[in-house]
Amino acid sequence: MFQQFLSKLRKYEIRMRKAVTSERHGNFHSVFKGSGLEFDDLRLYQYGDDVRAIDWNTSAKGHGTFIKIFKEDKEQTAFFLLDVSASQQVGELKKLKIDIAKEICGVLTLSAIQEATRVGLLCFSDRTERYIRPSDGMKHGYSLVSELYKLVPESIQTSIADAILVTLNVLRRRSLVFIISDFIDDNYHHNLKALCRKHDVIVIHLYDMRETNLPSLGIIPLYDAEKQRTVWVNTSSKQYQEEMSGRFKKRSNELERICHQNRADYIAINTQEDYVPALIHLFKVRQYSKTAAPSS
Repeated sequence: MFQQFLSKLRKYEIRMRKAVTSERHGNFHSVFKGSGLEFDDLRLYQYGDDVRAIDWNTSAKGHGTFIKIFKEDKEQTAFFLLDVSASQQVGELKKLKIDIAKEICGVLTLSAIQEATRVGLLCFSDRTERYIRPSDGMKHGYSLVSELYKLVPESIQTSIADAILVTLNVLRRRSLVFIISDFIDDNYHHNLKALCRKHDVIVIHLYDMRETNLPSLGIIPLYDAEKQRTVWVNTSSKQYQEEMSGRFKKRSNELERICHQNRADYIAINTQEDYVPALIHLFKVRQYSKTAAPSS
């Protein structure tokens, strides 16, 4: 079964790589480039330099206008924060949010490893379910995907805020951080902003259509996996459907707003649809519009 899973990931990774590198869209390496730039030196500003590179603190001393010079960090790191809580157990057979989340994480891991990027993983619920220290090499990549495939979480609860705190503690250098979750949680926005200040962040928001547009089935029982209780709801009620849709839109809009304000990339993926085109679009946008630290 794992070999089938791995084969599927390879197929998707090749499909994504071909699409991103076609039609003069540049090298796939640029997808993971940008998080691995570190400060190197200062030099005097010259006409044509990017004004965003100006070091205003040094320039304010009155000895001229200086810009920061950055060099590429050869040990770039891509780090995955994967939500494996009970709310991810929603969807059709083999298309649960958790299944799609693992696939996306696996596809991106294979892509990053092939670009000589160090890759790490933190699977979380309201605790750390699995932590894999960042490393490189195809053997490490396959080992990570294997751990991902066989992971069975111990807890059903969610704490995105705690997972972000763990990430801030284990990643000492600026990294590319992917957060893959349905973001059905509260009180994590402050920590997310802190993460964005320190790292290059990509937020992948997974959702199932049942969470936004439940079919009109009359009065039915719905089980809340995280709260472990069943509630009866009237799915034919227009008010209930509007409230359900409204909660999802409010949560999504707020998350997207925070990402935009803090220079993080945001992408929403319907787990019942093909997610590869959405990833391809994200990476093409990053190639053209993502502003990383300026280089010399």
